[in-house]
Amino acid sequence: MDRFQELSAFIAVVETGGFSAAARRTGDSQSTISKSVGALEKRLGVILFRRNTRSVTLTDEGQRYYQRAKPLLDEIDSVDSEMTSLTAKVAGQVRIAVAATFGRLHILPLVPGLLKLYPELEVGLVLSDSVRDMVDDRIDLAIRVGTVSELDSVVRKVATTKLVCAGARKYFDKHGIPATPADLSHHNCLVYEGGSTGGVWPFIDSQGKYSVPVSGNLKSNSVETIRAGVLAGVGIGMFTHLSLANELRHFDIVTVLDDFLQETLDVSLIWPNRRFVSSRVRLVTDYFDAALRKST
Repeated sequence: MDRFQELSAFIAVVETGGFSAAARRTGDSQSTISKSVGALEKRLGVILFRRNTRSVTLTDEGQRYYQRAKPLLDEIDSVDSEMTSLTAKVAGQVRIAVAATFGRLHILPLVPGLLKLYPELEVGLVLSDSVRDMVDDRIDLAIRVGTVSELDSVVRKVATTKLVCAGARKYFDKHGIPATPADLSHHNCLVYEGGSTGGVWPFIDSQGKYSVPVSGNLKSNSVETIRAGVLAGVGIGMFTHLSLANELRHFDIVTVLDDFLQETLDVSLIWPNRRFVSSRVRLVTDYFDAALRKST
């Protein structure tokens, strides 16, 4: 049996989650897909999938094979596309991971334009404040605000955003405006527990950088939750400027302690460490690069 057919069938089963779905995606029969995967397993001498009547999941060997084989197939697709025509259609799936609030505010509005530009593209948008493992979660492109922890990844910086301390004017009308970071001990500070700062907020003065412990009646690992509390006038929060960009244009939300905040964070586009990156992932990356540089 043709090795390329075996590989294509295997990749299709992994990415669609089953043999029937893989058959629909490739246009082959379910029997053909099953025989191709069976032939691949026999040739390799390993079991790639755990099969039962309800699900199909990768074995450890299957996961390892997918991680190595997928970029090869993407590169073949890329070469075929480049050689066939410069105007070849961009098609296939691209999985994009981005923090929930930043994604909702700044990435989701850009997706319709991307799909209009490449109508045969399939976008899988993963919105999560947790940093996703790009290999395990089959992420093609991550868009992150802050430090990039994967030292072997490919990073393209596209923008920066500063930290801001902010609250609703109705909160400050009732509780007063802090003049220094030390005054935060008398305020209700809403704490995002998923970031690097947590209940300790970073500031700077003429003596250098220092941290101030803060507390309040609302904590969450979701930026969206803290953001909602601040907008409702519950307390003060610390965010990236981009997380409140729209609200800060209006009168109701204001920043405080600006003279004590100078830290900036990078907005980056990240590829996992792969030898090959498909042309569609490169084009999607270029699209968000240009769009984010313009909008942020």
